[in-house]
Parts: sequence; C-alpha cells; structure tokens
Amino acid sequence: MPLFSHENRERNHETRRVYALFELVYTFVDFAAAVCFTIGSIMFFWDSLMFVATWFFTVGSVFFMAKPTLRLVREVKLAAMGDDDDLADRYRS
Repeated sequence: MPLFSHENRERNHETRRVYALFELVYTFVDFAAAVCFTIGSIMFFWDSLMFVATWFFTVGSVFFMAKPTLRLVREVKLAAMGDDDDLADRYRS
C-alpha cells in the first residue's frame, strides 16, 4: 500500500495501536514547540533574556522539524507492517 494511505492505519489492531502512539508523540511535540515559541516570545520583551529566548526559539524549531519526521517514520512503519504476507510469499518462491 502507498504511504499516507488511510487503509494502512486501519488494517488491524496493531496498526491502530502504532498510529495512536505516534499521534500522542506528535501532539506532545506540537505542544512543546508551541510552548517554546510562546516562552521565547515573552522573553524577547526583556533585553537581558534575549539569549535564552533565542534558545527557546531554536528548541521550538527543532520540535517543529521533528513533526514531519515523525509522520514519515509512522507511515513507513505502517506500510511495512502490511508487507508480512508479501514477504512470506516471496520467501516461498
């Protein structure tokens, strides 16, 4: 099945579990990025906190960068979970 296909996540109990786990991690990363950017934005009101604020923005950016990475890893894992029968057939041939 192709990547990002809805059928990949609904194939069986295990694929639904993996999808739910990745969604929890994705939501945490999204929330962490938003918190970092909010804290960094507030810190920019004070010149003395500008260095720390820049780090908050950097960490928030890394969290935002992790989001598409998590989605791709999830989809590759889900797609690979559907290849068991194909692999078994290839082994028999």
